[in-house]
Amino acid sequence: MRGDSTGTSARQPYPIFPGMEVAEAKDELRREIRARRASRPPRLRAQASVAFADVLETVPAVLEAKVVATYASRPTEPSTSELLERLAARGARILLPVLGAGLARDWAEYTGHGDLRERAPGRPPEPGGPTLGPEAILEADVVVAPALAVDTRGVRLGQGGGWYDRTLKQARSGVPVVAMVFPEEIYDAVERPLPVENHDMPVHVVVTPERWQDLPA
Repeated sequence: MRGDSTGTSARQPYPIFPGMEVAEAKDELRREIRARRASRPPRLRAQASVAFADVLETVPAVLEAKVVATYASRPTEPSTSELLERLAARGARILLPVLGAGLARDWAEYTGHGDLRERAPGRPPEPGGPTLGPEAILEADVVVAPALAVDTRGVRLGQGGGWYDRTLKQARSGVPVVAMVFPEEIYDAVERPLPVENHDMPVHVVVTPERWQDLPA
């Protein structure tokens, strides 16, 4: 997928110049992408939630999974609300992150929207039930992860805390990682590669409200 051919490159922030430190480049990209997400009207976000779920249901790794590790989205993120409902309706077991002190990692089972709690400002909603331990990720057949952007190599730009990069290293070998982004947040790795560090974990599939795409990760 080339940026110019999709018509999205003109709408992509890319505040990166030669010689810029990787961490600085990531921070600049995060700032601009977050600002653009915040300007997206709530009506369009709600429509995208259904469209994301429609596309995700056609991804074989998601369709066939008995246990799905995913996330409860924050308001400006690609919404997982519809996805969670559909996974629960077909009987899939759903694991959601629980963030401990610092970078502590844990998981709890999703039992419905009414059980989700926002434990601190700015943190994603979390299940109110018992935690299962960080090793619960080993039960996941697929991980549907948040992202601010993904490039066509499979490089994922996360929120900056490193939580998912550490968590994905604990998943079973070969478990596919699916990232959800808006169409303009897919970057051409030739023309506009995302900054990457050694600890960054790749994704295998990227999903937008329009379609999904395998990546060479």
